[in-house]
Order: sequence, then structure tokens, then C-alpha cells
Amino acid sequence: CLVFSCLCVCAILLEMEQDSSEEAMTEFKEKPLGGWGLLQITAGTGLAVYTVWAGIIMPGFRRVPLKLQVPYVPASHAQVRSVMTLLQGRSGNIADLGSGDGRIVLEAYRQGFQPVVGYELNPWLIRLSNFHAWRAGYSGKVSFRQEDLWKVSLAECRNVTVFLAPSVLPLLQEKLLLELPLDALVVAGRFPFPGWAPCRTEGVGVHRAWAYNIQALRQAAKNQGTAV
Repeated sequence: CLVFSCLCVCAILLEMEQDSSEEAMTEFKEKPLGGWGLLQITAGTGLAVYTVWAGIIMPGFRRVPLKLQVPYVPASHAQVRSVMTLLQGRSGNIADLGSGDGRIVLEAYRQGFQPVVGYELNPWLIRLSNFHAWRAGYSGKVSFRQEDLWKVSLAECRNVTVFLAPSVLPLLQEKLLLELPLDALVVAGRFPFPGWAPCRTEGVGVHRAWAYNIQALRQAAKNQGTAV
């Protein structure tokens, strides 16, 4: 029952995108809640946050070194649009590193990329991703793998999407440069790769995404005398 409750709460919270925040605030303004109402909301929100942390987020952290831990924050609709805009004109496979609830994977499949694989260490997020895939009618058409992205080979990946914390990106840069094929494109959402010159950007503010051409990055590293 506890596991089922955790999944239900998580699914509900994940459906509440940033895009609906203004609507919620308008409703609160129109209907004064009073002291008791505010107390209920505070208590309920705190319980929901703790439930998601204890049941969904924390299990994925237990086996990961502290410096490589990445808190789960779902991408907004605008962030997903920015990423997919940068991938326009591309084809072939996609690997989403740290795929969370699977929304990037599902959107990539909708736009014709195949095969599409999401790598996620947290087992509850894998289950949630598979639920979203089933609900969208894509069960069996996309793949979510509970694997450590640091141990996954990226040698065959032509397109890579990344929504990870800034502390992890410098380490990931080395792996991407070493393993990806020359024609690969990497798209980072929310935070750019430090020191890399993007070939394109899309969106503004927190919805911004950056695209990186691996061939150009390797050439730049070669010109600077940096081993790749």
C-alpha cells in the first residue's frame, strides 16, 4: 500500500507542470483559504514532498557516490520543446542520460527517433516511465534501462540528451568526447557544459537548451593540444 501510495503521489505531482502555476495562484487569490486551509496545504505539501523523497528520489542515491548524485527535477514542457527544436533535422537513435520520468524519451519517439533509450538508476522512476509509455501507447516501442550512465557505452549513440546537475557535467564531458561517434550531437537542458562552445541554443532562462557537435569539439580540443 505504501509503495502504491508513493507512486500515485509522484504521478500526480509530476503532472502538475510549471505551466499551470499561474492558474493555481489565481484560484488561491479568488478563494481565501484562511488559517486552517493554509495549515492543511502546508501539512499536505510537506507529506507529499517527504513521500516523493523517501519513495522515489532517495533509493536512486544509495548506490551512487556523493559527487555524482543528481537530484530529480522533471523537465518542463518548454524545456522539452527547446531540446526537441535543437534535434530537428536529426534522425537515428537517442540516449537520454538520467531520463527521470521519461518525458524526453517519449517526445523523441513521437518525433520519429528510433531506437530511443532512457538510462535511469532510480527503480521507481523507471516504473513511472514505463507507466507513462504504456499510457501513451508506446509500451515496447521505447526502452528504459536501470543502468549507471557512467558504465554505459555510448559508442553507437548519434544523439544524446542530458538534464543533469552542473557538478556532474565536467566528468560527463570526458566520457562523451571519448565514446561518442564523430557525427553525434549532444543536447543539454537547464545547464550548459562548462567550456564547450555550443553550435546552437534554443529558449531563454530556465527553458534554455544547448546543442554541441562532437566533431567540432574534438577538433577544438585537438587545436588546443588537449588529449581526447
